Amino acid sequence: MKHFSPENFRNCHLGLLLGRAALLKDRIIDTHMEPHGITAAQFKVLIIMAQYGVDTPAELCRHLSLDSGSMTRMLDRLEHKGLLARQRCADDRRLVRLALTEEGQVLADQLPGIGVNAMNQLAGALDAEELQTLEAILKKILLAAGDPITVLRLGDT
Repeated sequence: MKHFSPENFRNCHLGLLLGRAALLKDRIIDTHMEPHGITAAQFKVLIIMAQYGVDTPAELCRHLSLDSGSMTRMLDRLEHKGLLARQRCADDRRLVRLALTEEGQVLADQLPGIGVNAMNQLAGALDAEELQTLEAILKKILLAAGDPITVLRLGDT
């Protein structure tokens, strides 16, 4: 279904609103993670590893839509902080496996609670039905666009 045309595009704020909401979400997560010395971007890497068992840089790149160079720098920072370790795969030396360190696992265990507080702050103006509707609409948009992560993680829910 086509909702936009060159004539009405000037009044379309969908892209701006989605982008601003994503920026606000990251700022809120940054604030909640500051006491732990972690950024929102680093939070995302750690929580994806912990919740979904993602253990390769390539799969993290797919989840976060980052290029390999950006991911390498991110993993370097997390490794320097002692939160994860890289290990070459014994079967295929080209493949690097990621693992949370003991310190990384302790932090990862706290991330769902921190994420809950951040998302409650972000969505606090919505009632339960509005939040459910917003999630359903966003999921519908992403599935229709063929977003591979949404299809993989949320396609059957």
